[in-house]
Amino acid sequence: MNVLFIVVDDLRPVLGCYGDKLVKSPNIDQLALQSIVFSNAYAQEAVCAPSRVSFLTGRRPDTTRLYDFYSYWRVHAGNYSTMPQYFKENGYVTLSVGKVFHPGVSSNYSDDYPYSWSIPPFHPSTEKYENDKTCRGKDGKLYANLVCPVDVTEMPSGTLPDIQSTEEAIRLLNVMKTNKQKFFLAVGYHKPHIPLRYPQEFLKLYPLENITLAPDPWVPEKLPSVAYNPWTDIRQRDDVKALNVSFPYGPLPDDFQRQIRQSYYAAVSYLDMQVGLLLNALDDVGLSNSTIVVFTADHGWSLGEHGEWAKYSNFDVATRVPLMFYVPGMTTSSVSQGERVFPYLDPFSHILGLVPQGQSKKVVELVSLFSTLAELAGLQVPPVCPETSFHVALCTEGASIVRYFNVSEEKVKEEKDGCDDTYRCFNEEPVAFSQYPRPADVPQWNSDKPKLKDIRIMGYSMRTIDYRYTVWVQFNPNNFSANFEDVHAGELYMVETDPNQDYNIYNNTSHGCFLKKILGFLKH
Repeated sequence: MNVLFIVVDDLRPVLGCYGDKLVKSPNIDQLALQSIVFSNAYAQEAVCAPSRVSFLTGRRPDTTRLYDFYSYWRVHAGNYSTMPQYFKENGYVTLSVGKVFHPGVSSNYSDDYPYSWSIPPFHPSTEKYENDKTCRGKDGKLYANLVCPVDVTEMPSGTLPDIQSTEEAIRLLNVMKTNKQKFFLAVGYHKPHIPLRYPQEFLKLYPLENITLAPDPWVPEKLPSVAYNPWTDIRQRDDVKALNVSFPYGPLPDDFQRQIRQSYYAAVSYLDMQVGLLLNALDDVGLSNSTIVVFTADHGWSLGEHGEWAKYSNFDVATRVPLMFYVPGMTTSSVSQGERVFPYLDPFSHILGLVPQGQSKKVVELVSLFSTLAELAGLQVPPVCPETSFHVALCTEGASIVRYFNVSEEKVKEEKDGCDDTYRCFNEEPVAFSQYPRPADVPQWNSDKPKLKDIRIMGYSMRTIDYRYTVWVQFNPNNFSANFEDVHAGELYMVETDPNQDYNIYNNTSHGCFLKKILGFLKH
C-alpha cells in the first residue's frame, strides 16, 4: 500500500462531513464517505512547529522539547526517527510537498532532509510572497491584510502556493506510477492559515448576510487570564491594525468578525478544490485502489469564540482537528482497477454534506498517527516508548488507533497490548492530552508564542468524551520541569452541558481525581 498523507495548516473541522451546514467542501466530504472519520481528534499543542514535530516523530512536546519554533529535536532532545523516515527505511520513496514539517530551525532548515525524505522537499516558489502587500484595498492600494481575497492573475507568477503544491503533487504521482515505486507522499496545504489569501471568486459561496458571529464571542467570566490568547499575530495585519482595537481583549467590531469568518470559510472551499484535484489525479493514475489516504490538520483555529482568534490555546476550537483514513478494502469495499473513487466535484455546483458511514466518536490524538499508519501499511508497529526515551531512536508515545476502525463494534475489545500505556486504561476511557506554554499569568505581547527561555507556566489539558480539564502549573525552561505543587489556575468544562467551554466550574468542583490522572499520564 502507498500512503498519501494530506496535512492542512490551521484547519478546524468546519467541513460538511463534520456537520457544518454553511461550508462547501464536497471533495473532502466525498473522501470522508469512503473513510473512517474521527470526530474527536486532538493535536498535542495548538501551534504549527510543535504539533508537526510531535505527530511526525510520534512523541509528545515534553519529549521533543519543542514548544516554540527555535530548536531541532535531533540536537536538542534526542535523535528520534520520524514517520516518513521509518517508511523510507522500509523501502518506500518518501516525498514532501508544501508545508509538512514547519520550515526553519525546527526541521534543521531542510524539512529534515535527508533523514525523512528520499529527495529534497518541494516548496512553492510563491510562498515567499505570503506576507507581502498583495491585497488590494478599497482605495486601490496594496496592503498586507488578514482578509485578502485576490485576483490570482494579479499575483506574483499568476498563481498561489497551494495551487503550485497541488500541481507538484500530481506530477510526482505520475512519476511514481511510471516508476512503479511504492511511495509515502506528504502534501502540506497552507490555507486556511493567515493571511486569508485565496481566489476572490470563493467569496461568492458565502454572502456576508449568511455569516453569523461565533456562538460565544465574549471572554468567559471565569476564564483564568493565563488561559487567554491575545491574538497578537492578527493584530499586526494592516486591516486589523487600522481598527486600533485595545489589547489584550479587544473585541473586534462585529462586521469585521463576520468578514474574517467569511474569508476563513472561503479559504476552506479553495482548499477543498485543491484536495479534489489531487484525489482526482490519484484516480487518473489508477492508484486509488492501492493507496491509503490520510487527511488531517496540525491544529484548529478560533473564529471569535471566547473573544479569541487564531490558535495558541487549549480550547477545543484550537486543539480539535479533522482526521480521516481511507484504506482500500478496509474502510470501503475493494475498488476494481480503473474504477473512479474520487471524481472531482466543483465546490460551486456540488453540495454533498452527507454524514460519512464510518464515524468514530472515540477520543484520539495526532501523536498516534505514526503507529497507526505503520500498522495500516503492514509495517512492524514501532514499540511503545519507555518512561524516558530521549536515548531511544525508534518508539512512539501514541498507541495505534486501528483498533477503533470497526465502528459497528461499539464495545471494542481491549487488545492485550492496547494497554501498555497505563494512563490510557483509567476506566478504559480514551483521553487526549494537549499543552500550551505561557510567559506570564496575564496576557502580554508574547503570550501566544513565548520562546522557550521565557516560558514560566505550562497548561496541561486533558480531554475525554465528557470533559476538558486543564491545569496551569509552574514550568522551568532550564530543566523542562513542571511543578504540579504550584498550580496557577485551572479549568473544567463539562462537554454535555457546555459544549463551547464557556462555563469554567473548576473552582466549585473537587478535582483531585482529574489531577491524579494528569500526573499518571506525565509519569508514563
